[in-house]
Amino acid sequence: MEGTHTMPETITPAPAPAVPPTPPVPLQALLAREDLALRQIAGPADPGTVIHGAHTSEMTDPSPYLLGGELLLTAGVHIPEAAEAEGYFAGYVSRIVAGGGAALGFGVAPVHDTVPPALVAACEQQGLPLLEVPPHTTFSAVARAVWQLMAQARLAELRRVTEAQQSLAAAAARPDPIPSVLRRLSQHLSGRAVLYGPDGTEVAGAGRETPPEVRAALAGLAGVVRPASHPAKAPAHPASATDTHGGVHLAVYALGAGEGFVLGVAGPRREAGDHTIASVAAVLLALLTGEHHSGAGAARSSALVRLLLGAPPEEVAPLLGAGRRLVVHARPEAQAPDPVAASALGAALGSPLVDLAGETVRVLVPADRVPQPQPGWTLGVSAPAEPREWPAADTQAARALARARATRVPLLRHAARPALADLVPAADAETHARTLLAPLAGQPALAETLRAWLSLHGSWDRTAVALGVHRNTVRQRVARCAALLETDLDDPDVRMELWFALRRG
Repeated sequence: MEGTHTMPETITPAPAPAVPPTPPVPLQALLAREDLALRQIAGPADPGTVIHGAHTSEMTDPSPYLLGGELLLTAGVHIPEAAEAEGYFAGYVSRIVAGGGAALGFGVAPVHDTVPPALVAACEQQGLPLLEVPPHTTFSAVARAVWQLMAQARLAELRRVTEAQQSLAAAAARPDPIPSVLRRLSQHLSGRAVLYGPDGTEVAGAGRETPPEVRAALAGLAGVVRPASHPAKAPAHPASATDTHGGVHLAVYALGAGEGFVLGVAGPRREAGDHTIASVAAVLLALLTGEHHSGAGAARSSALVRLLLGAPPEEVAPLLGAGRRLVVHARPEAQAPDPVAASALGAALGSPLVDLAGETVRVLVPADRVPQPQPGWTLGVSAPAEPREWPAADTQAARALARARATRVPLLRHAARPALADLVPAADAETHARTLLAPLAGQPALAETLRAWLSLHGSWDRTAVALGVHRNTVRQRVARCAALLETDLDDPDVRMELWFALRRG
């Protein structure tokens, strides 16, 4: 690989001279300014030539005062009378090139009527662009034009970075956050973005396909920033590294504090702002892939162990934080959820207590946090519940989710307001419910179908969607319920009494 560069946690000054930290300005953009009327008369006409500023000097050797990348402006005051005979211009141009000058601008008048032919030849020979500055164009006008172009470039760079940040943040909130972030990043960098796992394998990727040798070079570069298996015995690893392979620019970023995930990007060019955009993506991916080893994580682990060993929920709940909880059931609108999408949903709802059970994600949320609709998800939310009521809240959330999917709303909350049922003693209500629903005992599918059908106001289609069955199956089950109960389900009084019993039974 060609010239690998790494960025450790503590940044040390680079030994090689660097251009000023300003957006570069294409030389062609300066030549295109009609008000300046500049004309290139020697040197390569490379569209990729850029300048980082303008500097005026009449010194024989201006190189000690150059930072690199400047357009050096001179009127030729320093040129001796016998300059062409003494070979003065070859040395003068070589010193500018050695000092990092990007181009030379020669002002015609008042000292010289024309650009010295020997200077033209020297610039042509040493590959330094030479511009003719006409008499009516002042050096200050050229410098002002350079700074104006730089300000425009800086504004465009800031706008590009800001738009990329917003785009990446929106991608991280999608149901498939990691593929979405990688896809957006590859689009912003016009290249390919890859997420490597702790073992070095490619977990996910997006963007333009790259040749096998470039993929191998990027994977090898990722090993530079991946922490060693025994960190105590290894030196500190850099946070990022860059390289170039076959004209393709490579960069890798370590995610988090030692988990081993690495973001790699490969693109045909490296533009201003690319590092900032990739760094934003790295932070988002670190949040999406990182594992939390905090005291809260230890408390959750302790709570899990206690539950497995038989402790009641009331005893375990204080380890998860004081107060009541909401149970949220969620299903994505498109593909089945994965662990990363489930974790991202939990983060959006403000809780790390997430369970991925088949096609449904369950989240235990503090009651003081009000769940909001999440893009790409359908949510059902229970009423606030104490630990001993969590199983009932889980059932509430499941039913709310079924109704939300059936009615095609993004979020539905269980109604927790007092009802007429609260006026009847609980023991009497449960006895009445068991007696009324006795014909359905041992047939939970019939009872659940009747419950869903009544909750959805007798809609066959919505009930079928909520239960995930065919509408004819719903019709058959409801008809069977009517037959077993020996009642008319079209009677609103009957429906009301059955609904009361189903809620208590």
